[in-house]
Amino acid sequence: MVELREDVIRCEGIWKIFGDRSRQATEAVRNEGLTKKEIREKFDCVVGVQDASFTVGRGEIFCIMGLSGSGKSTLIRHINRLIEPTLGAVYIEGQNVNAMNAQELRQLRAEKIGMVFQSMALMPHRTVRDNVAFSLEVRGASEAERAKVAARAIEMVDLTGWDRKYPDELSGGMQQRVGLARALAADPTILLMDEPFSALDPLIRRQLQGTFMDLSAELHKTTVFITHDLDEAIRIGDRIAIMKDGVLVQIGTPEQIVTEPADDYVAEFVAGISKLDLVTAARIMQPLAAYTQAHGPQDTARWPVARPEQNLNELVDLAVGTDHPILVRAEGVAIGVVTKRALLRGIQGRDETEGRAA
Repeated sequence: MVELREDVIRCEGIWKIFGDRSRQATEAVRNEGLTKKEIREKFDCVVGVQDASFTVGRGEIFCIMGLSGSGKSTLIRHINRLIEPTLGAVYIEGQNVNAMNAQELRQLRAEKIGMVFQSMALMPHRTVRDNVAFSLEVRGASEAERAKVAARAIEMVDLTGWDRKYPDELSGGMQQRVGLARALAADPTILLMDEPFSALDPLIRRQLQGTFMDLSAELHKTTVFITHDLDEAIRIGDRIAIMKDGVLVQIGTPEQIVTEPADDYVAEFVAGISKLDLVTAARIMQPLAAYTQAHGPQDTARWPVARPEQNLNELVDLAVGTDHPILVRAEGVAIGVVTKRALLRGIQGRDETEGRAA
């Protein structure tokens, strides 16, 4: 039985064009196909987002990536309506965010959406605990409740013992942890994260990515994560959307983005990415029935066994030291075969069965 995914966020046809003649510019893009440069020259307007549509499922980490100026930060700010779209609508759990009045919008931001920026904007006169508990204070929670929730959030980001310190006593990485704890303390349904780790040293950045991934698995938060780093998007994202000049060029799983780039722009983005951790047995295996038809009945008792989701790195480990193919099993049932030739083709980034670049 196929499990249906519940969409928490749905963006439909979002356009954002900045300038006094934005409506005219939007119509020109839609009807005449004018480029971003042509819109700027003809209407003195800037195309921020162009006809962006996507959904984010409950508990999913959805990464939006692109170069500086691609429109990713503009797009994410439509979700909590920090920016009004020129056209289009955003739905949160079925509610039209663009139709909300001021009170409904404040309630949405306070109760359902937490945002983590690259710059944490921590209040320098407040301790770590008071920064983390600020949203609860705004809601009118008691001091005892604020202290309890803040302590738990601080513990989740590994800052226990630092609760009475002030922001200027913390490193950059620790300040980012405080910002994440502050967002988590409000217990939002959705986390919006705009390049939260990009200013950090590589080692600290990787540590925080790991912390965030652990927390995401534990708390099952629906997350939209902005980054310009493909390695980061691939590591943490369930799906990735790549933007260029305000357009969502491609949306897919990390494996799909790397192995099936939609155009030359995406292909250039992913050119240096190793496929060993991304391509799975399910992608390169031959169906068992087809293998048996070609090679006759097989005694598979001594064959190494893999699951469909195991990646090329793991398959290589299984293949070393044996001349047998790899048998792929799902829920105890043999479903496919990975030959060494198919494994080598997978490492090359080619599809053995079709004989073409993946």
